[in-house]
Amino acid sequence: MAASADSDPWSLDTASTVPLWIDRLDPPIAHRPGLDGDLDVDVAIVGGGFSGLWAAYYLKRLEPALRVAVLERHHCGFGASGRNGGWAVGELAGSASDYARRSSPGESRRLVRAVFDAVEEIGRVAAVEQIDCDYAKGGTIRLARTRPQAERQAAEIGEARSFGLTEDEIRLLDADEAREQLNATEVRSGILLGPSAVVDPAKLALGLACAAEASGVEIYEQTRATGIGDGAVQIAAEGARGSPAGRGRCEVRAPVIVRATEAYTRDLRGQRRDILPVYSRMIATEPLPDEIFDDIGLAHRPSFADDRRMVTYGQRTADNRIAFGATGVPYSFGSRIVPAAETHSGMHHRIWRVLVEMLPQVADARITHRWGGVLGIPRNWLPGVRFDPRTGEGVLGGYVGEGVAASNLAGRTMADLIAERDTERTSLPWVGVSSRRWEPEPLRWLGVRASRALLGVADYHEQRSDRPDRLASGIAKLLRGGH
Repeated sequence: MAASADSDPWSLDTASTVPLWIDRLDPPIAHRPGLDGDLDVDVAIVGGGFSGLWAAYYLKRLEPALRVAVLERHHCGFGASGRNGGWAVGELAGSASDYARRSSPGESRRLVRAVFDAVEEIGRVAAVEQIDCDYAKGGTIRLARTRPQAERQAAEIGEARSFGLTEDEIRLLDADEAREQLNATEVRSGILLGPSAVVDPAKLALGLACAAEASGVEIYEQTRATGIGDGAVQIAAEGARGSPAGRGRCEVRAPVIVRATEAYTRDLRGQRRDILPVYSRMIATEPLPDEIFDDIGLAHRPSFADDRRMVTYGQRTADNRIAFGATGVPYSFGSRIVPAAETHSGMHHRIWRVLVEMLPQVADARITHRWGGVLGIPRNWLPGVRFDPRTGEGVLGGYVGEGVAASNLAGRTMADLIAERDTERTSLPWVGVSSRRWEPEPLRWLGVRASRALLGVADYHEQRSDRPDRLASGIAKLLRGGH
């Protein structure tokens, strides 16, 4: 029985709940050994996702003699780095105006272009290290499918021009031009962001781990950090294989310790309110025939979305699938991370309906995979890099779901800071950014839920009325605040 645009696909509930990117790895993931006792190194990096791996990779190239260890609870790329939409997009979650207020418009523009460069840098490293991660620099197409969305796009382009961005970097498309990129329904206009690529994120994460390891970085998987302090990382008993009898745990001592844990920061002692873990979920179709893409477009594999406030994101994969995701009811009380929430069937059905409403050409496609994961949001919504040479403590992250390219720049910058190199990156205005903590419960649960509900209401009203919903939008922005 084939699916239709009016009903949910029969295949969705039987789809694999292993992330597409991880499920099709060949060979499959083989865990590295865990830590087997106390360890002394020069630099300890907690977290084996993109941020930690990029920092380790670049640091060993700057200072080959340093002993660098990466500590990962599961396997490298287990978290958001191996589950995301594969968007290496030349954007930061924090707006250019946010960073301009911290510095100047010129310095903010320099940061924006540094993220653009990070998109190119990922492709360069993938080529040099022979990481087959399906890298394709096709840009990002964002569609306006209501009049308010089109008005916001026109205003955005006006701001981009006043900021100094060029037509090659970002430009406005009329409806026909936008449909040439992505033949979706109800297209009014589009924005094409040039500095953007798609990747298979799990292939990139695992390939980067191998490249770092080949340069001398020590990687300990199955190693759960429980706390950071006093020049040491504390490792839980189950994450300390072979630890001395009677101790039940061990520690990694280092003069420099970098926290690259994103949403999983909540598991470190005393840091539950530092980063908000928020769920996002994805689905993937079976490989589609070329004639479907002759209709849909996406010829150069741009990443794609529409400009509703409830975020959507998609890509055409190297094997001709559509991988598509969205945020929904995103947060669990107490900042809990619950694996069952990653495969919430109702949310995956909702995401499928959004996809088919945009692209009815895929209504009959079988859904082969559905999965989810958590991303991290700081209270001020600003990604940043911090390193204190007096204490040797470093932190990077807070990407709010836009971390594939940003993590490359962050890791490279962290390596410069640790190696005491004065580069064009170490003075960027996101260096030194910090955020206050999230509110205690139940305030943060109420705030997040209310904000998401209002965003959904605003999208619904704009779609039905074709007029801006300024009240709901303003309240949602206020709730999101903290800048």
